[in-house]
Amino acid sequence: MPAKTPAKQIDFEKSLAELEKIVRRMEQGEQPLEQAMKDFERGMQLAEQCRKSLESAQQRVDKLVKKHGGYALQAMEEEDEEEDEYEE
Repeated sequence: MPAKTPAKQIDFEKSLAELEKIVRRMEQGEQPLEQAMKDFERGMQLAEQCRKSLESAQQRVDKLVKKHGGYALQAMEEEDEEEDEYEE
C-alpha cells in the first residue's frame, strides 16, 4: 500500500501548478486588462500560499536535523556556489 501524501503537499503542488498556468497566460499578454488584474491578484495569493508551505517544510527539516544531530545546516545558496566551483 503506498504511503499517504500529506494534504499540505498536495495543496502546494496544486497551488504551484495553478500559479504556473497563470504566469503562462499573463506572459502571452493577450488578456483583457480586467482578467489580467484578476490573474495577478490570484497569482499573488498562490505565491503566498506556496511561500508559507515552503517555510513550513523548512521548519520541519530543521527540527528533524536538530533532533537527529550530527548534521550541519547549510544554506542552499552556499551549496549551489560549491557545486559551481567543482564544475569549472
